[in-house]
Amino acid sequence: MAKKIIKIWYDKEGDYLEVLFERKAGYFRETENDAVMEKVDEEGNIIGFSILKVSALAGKPLSVSLESSIV
Repeated sequence: MAKKIIKIWYDKEGDYLEVLFERKAGYFRETENDAVMEKVDEEGNIIGFSILKVSALAGKPLSVSLESSIV
């Protein structure tokens, strides 16, 4: 069975968190939360997400639905 590697990167100075489920070409698009962007591939599959000003969320719940455009 192939291992799935999730890449998690945090830039403390920029207060930016990025989580990637797959390492492939894609682009970031907006979500209903201004601080959260989802990364999708060319087919619309979610391959990751990012959060700006993540330290401002300390102690606060964050609820965002990430959905693929594929049915």
